[in-house]
Amino acid sequence: MSAEHGSGAPPAGIARRLFSLAYEVPLLCAVLALAAVPFVAFTTGMEPFVSRPLFQLYLLLIAGLYFVPQWSGGGQTLPMKTWRLRLVRRNGGAPAPGEAIRRYCFALAGTLAFGASFLWALVDRDRQFLHDRLTGTRIVRDEG
Repeated sequence: MSAEHGSGAPPAGIARRLFSLAYEVPLLCAVLALAAVPFVAFTTGMEPFVSRPLFQLYLLLIAGLYFVPQWSGGGQTLPMKTWRLRLVRRNGGAPAPGEAIRRYCFALAGTLAFGASFLWALVDRDRQFLHDRLTGTRIVRDEG
């Protein structure tokens, strides 16, 4: 595994990242369920062929609004803090908002492609997820 990541922190192992992801899923589901309430209230009576795609886009936007500020702010979501993980750029700093948005979009696309973005870590030389490889970010252990 390559140690060249600029942050000085050791790379996080796949198991730790997957445990963090397993914690992230129910938390994100709760956020999305709460965010769904006003959407459903405002679109009651709307034709499903209109409201359903709008609802899906709305939930994707809410998920992005959940992840992007946390990644670009301090490089951590609550599950990442719990599992002592941090998202960093190659230079060790937190990703800029544009990088966090690109990471979210790549992770979303990779997830929709049957999890390909996560499965990529099994063949990547540094065990990075594909969305991290594409955005120049990586998840490291947060020893601080």
